[in-house]
Amino acid sequence: MRHNVYGSHLSRTSEQRYSLFRSLIENLLLYKSIRTTESKAKVVKGLVDRVIVQAKAKNHRAAISTFIKDKKALDELTKGVLPKLGTRKSGFTSLVRVGQRKGDGAMMVRMSLLLNQPMVESTTKPK
Repeated sequence: MRHNVYGSHLSRTSEQRYSLFRSLIENLLLYKSIRTTESKAKVVKGLVDRVIVQAKAKNHRAAISTFIKDKKALDELTKGVLPKLGTRKSGFTSLVRVGQRKGDGAMMVRMSLLLNQPMVESTTKPK
């Protein structure tokens, strides 16, 4: 029975989960898109939102640097990602299924940051 069991453990200890989540978030911030299993992506999606919301608040660098240890990822978050998010308050990531992994059949997803990009005008004229 799963009484009072919070979250997905992903067959790891708490220290292993913490390291996994931190490395996934750092790689997502550095590369803007990562490929991982669906279960890991679903767990990390909420953490990414929390980190970005904290980064938007005042004194963000000190609060975020306790979780994100990589200086390049921290700089990319503050100088590259935050200005492109605009007024978005949540929903900073998207998950797109890319198929099953060949070895064990686990569902793989492409997790990417939703950054505001300029709108491309349509070439067809509306009627």
